[in-house]
Amino acid sequence: MTHYHAVVWLDHQEARIFQFNTADAEELKVLPSRPHVQLHHHHGGATDGRSLADPTFYRDIARALAPYGEVLICGPAQAKQELMKFLEQHDPAIHHKVTGVETVDHPTDAQIVAHARKYFRREDKMRPLGTG
Repeated sequence: MTHYHAVVWLDHQEARIFQFNTADAEELKVLPSRPHVQLHHHHGGATDGRSLADPTFYRDIARALAPYGEVLICGPAQAKQELMKFLEQHDPAIHHKVTGVETVDHPTDAQIVAHARKYFRREDKMRPLGTG
């Protein structure tokens, strides 16, 4: 079953994608191809202490988001912005489906879906008639 709306919560460890409507929701998990390693920045070092983004991880997320009409992206840190940058550069069709990006800490699955339902109810009410 494919619903119109989806929400993805992600960090560098996993992406949890929920397709949903007012009555039900289904989850899909996407994991990175290589485990995320927390790097530590040392004064005078050549790097900023962050590991490089995993393009395969973001490509897999983009493929999983393809069936949906509108997508909300949320998460606690930088992975959501890295995903948006990846989509903008490598998958503009999915990028245009993203209606919002929000900072959300580490909610339960039920809290993610509840947040997304509230978000899309608000967004749908603000949309002019005859669009979307």
